[in-house]
Order: sequence, then structure tokens, then C-alpha cells
Amino acid sequence: MSEMIKGLCGRLERQGRIIGEMCVLAAAGALIGVIVSLFEVVFVEGINLVTTFHQKYGNCLWLLSLPVVGMLIVWMFNRFGSKARQGISLVFKINQGKETRMPARIIVLMMISTWLSHLAGASVGKEGVGMQIGAAVSNVISRKIPYLKERKTIFLITGMAAGFAGLFGTPFTAVFFAMEVLVSGVIEYRALAPALAAGLCASRISGLFHLGKEAFPLPYPFEFTLVGDAWRLMILGVIFGLTGGFFAWCMHRAHRYFDHHPLDPYLRIALFSSGLGLLLWIFFDGRYSGSGINLITAACTGGQIYPWDFALKFLLSVLSLSMGFIGGEVTPLFAIGASLGGVIAPLLGYPSIFGAALGYAAVFGAGTNTWLASMMIGMEIFGFDYFPFFFVCSSAAYLVNGNRSIYSLQRRLDVAFRPIEYPESVNIANKQIEKQAPASQ
Repeated sequence: MSEMIKGLCGRLERQGRIIGEMCVLAAAGALIGVIVSLFEVVFVEGINLVTTFHQKYGNCLWLLSLPVVGMLIVWMFNRFGSKARQGISLVFKINQGKETRMPARIIVLMMISTWLSHLAGASVGKEGVGMQIGAAVSNVISRKIPYLKERKTIFLITGMAAGFAGLFGTPFTAVFFAMEVLVSGVIEYRALAPALAAGLCASRISGLFHLGKEAFPLPYPFEFTLVGDAWRLMILGVIFGLTGGFFAWCMHRAHRYFDHHPLDPYLRIALFSSGLGLLLWIFFDGRYSGSGINLITAACTGGQIYPWDFALKFLLSVLSLSMGFIGGEVTPLFAIGASLGGVIAPLLGYPSIFGAALGYAAVFGAGTNTWLASMMIGMEIFGFDYFPFFFVCSSAAYLVNGNRSIYSLQRRLDVAFRPIEYPESVNIANKQIEKQAPASQ
């Protein structure tokens, strides 16, 4: 009897330690979420200010400033932080043990360079900077506290979740996205408690300052039927998946081309951004400048969407980001997916707005090589009643994207795509993770 009581006490003690650790991690995550959201309030207000200034005073004339802004961005990073120029790749390198710290000044450099890019009219988003702000804050905090320093990956994920949630107001998507994006095919459940706390706090604080998600509730009382809907959703998913995968492939090829071009960096960005500005002006007076919110709103509310919108947004976003303008790829992916879905969905019998919703989620998932986050953002933005539709469409997109990602340093666990038995797949997965990430925590 005494041995049984001792065993029970031991189990209760271990469980208490686990619960206590989760509470500490969640409290740290909440603190990170609050701090990150305050930085993002400043960041987003700055974007709104320069966007309004761009539209009211000069509009397309600002495209003439792209060469000057491009050279200024190159100078800023060369002068004040060449390591910061790595952007989101620095987050992946820290997780993989190739780097140990993110300089705090990356926050200021990324914010200013994104404001300048939006002011000049480059076709860039904003979420990349938001996640870098989150990762930088969490990295700085965790380095100061030995208990947290030992949990490097957990707090990178926590910071990324806070950054995503604070920008988009989608805390559940932020948690799934942050937990699965570092290694596609592996979900870091260890980070669930702090990431959830950070995402919820960041989303709440941002909401108090009237930032956050733009919800587009769908007015269609659809009922999912296996015979009537599955095949159409799979066709759409395949198209969206190929689009997202091709976007990621083009991003890597374009980055490689511009990064290894023999011209001097200043001359290179001045020359090529002059051509970019000309293209942005020729193609409908800057319709494709900025993050693409105008296309998302039009596609998701029944506004005017042209059959070529997705292709031109695709092209100009790839060029803007690969040349060196700062922002992010995710919001352009939303815009590409929504405008593409709005065009092709009626061909399969779905309303244009419904197709835009499916494309919004599925192209995002295919471009980032994430699965759960893709479904979740569809539900958070458009309504949880449509889960079966997002599930089928996003799953098809994820399966056909070629295991590609806009994040060049994302590790991919490809066991799920191999026709092998379960025990062997587990052994392969374990060996692959050990080989790829010997230094991760």
C-alpha cells in the first residue's frame, strides 16, 4: 500500500511540474504577445500612413522613386545591419543552429524599409516583417533568461505566432502556422502553450487599436456533399497548389538571379527597379502596387476582378521582393489566390466570392508549404461553417505543391509522400530530423 501511495505521489509531483512549466511558458508567451503587438501597432500605423500619403499625393508618380528607395534600402542594411538583411531566413537559421541571435535593430530596419517600399509602390506585403518583429522580441527576451534560453525553438515559434496574430488578427491560424512552418511535416507541439498565449494576447491588443483581421463572412448556406463537391474542390485545389508551388519556385529563382548578378548592388537595384516602376505604371496605374488588399477586398466582396489580375500580381510581387524591396510574400499570396479563385470558381459552378475564399486559403498554404494553417485561416476569415470545403481544397493544394515553400530554408519532411510502411516511415523521419537539425532545441 505504501509503495502504491509513493508511486501516486511521484506521478502527481511530475504532473505538477509539467503543469507548472506550462504555466511559466504561457506567461512568457503572453508577455511576448503584448510586447510584439505594441511594436506592430506602430508598424501597421506607419504602413497605413505611407499608403494614404502615396494614394493622396502623387499616386503613380511615386513609382519614379523606386530606384532611389531601393538604393536607400541597400545602403541602410549595408551600413547598419547586413545580418538583418537575411530577413525571415535568419529565423530559420537560428532554429537550425546556424545563428544564435537576432539583433534588436532588425525591428527598426525592417519597419523603415517596409514603409519605404510601400511608399514607393512596390508590390510587397507586410507579414514577413511582422514575424521577424515577433522572433526578434522573443529571441532578445529568451537570451536574457537562462530558463528560456534553453528553449530556443519554442520561443522562436512563440514570437512568430505573436507576429502573425498581431498583424492579421487570426490567433488560431498564427499558432498552427508558427508550429508547422519551420519544418514542413513536423508540428512543434512543445510550443503550444506559449504560442497560444502569445497569439491570443497579440490579437487582442492589436484589436484594441483597431488592427487585425478583415472578416469576409460568406452568405452561402452550402452543404458539403461527397459526390457533388469533392471532385470540384479537388480540381480547384490542384490549380491553387500548382500556383502556390510555382510562386515559391519563381521566388527562389528570381532571388538567385538578382543576388548573383554581376552589377554593383546599388546600380543593380536602381536599374531593375526603374523597369519595375514602368511595369507597375503600365499595368493599370499601380493596381498591383502594395500588398494587394485592394484585390482581396474586390474578390471577396463581389468587386471588379479581371482574369489577368492574379498573373500580374504574381509577376510584380516576385520581381519586387527578389530585387530587394522589403515586406512579405503572404499577403500577395492571399491576393493571388483570391483573384484566381474568383475567376475560375464560376467555371465549376461555385460563386465567384466562394472561389476567392478557397483560393485565398489554398494558395497561401501551397506557397508556404503548410496544411493546417491554410484551413484555419480560411475558417477564421470566412466562417467555420465551411470547414469541409477548406479541408478538401487546401489538402489537395498541399499535396500537389511540389513540397516547395517561399521560405528557402524551410526543412521538409517528405516521408508522407513516400509509399512505405508505417514503422519504416517513422525510422526514416527520425533519421531525417536528426540529420537536418542536430543543433535545434
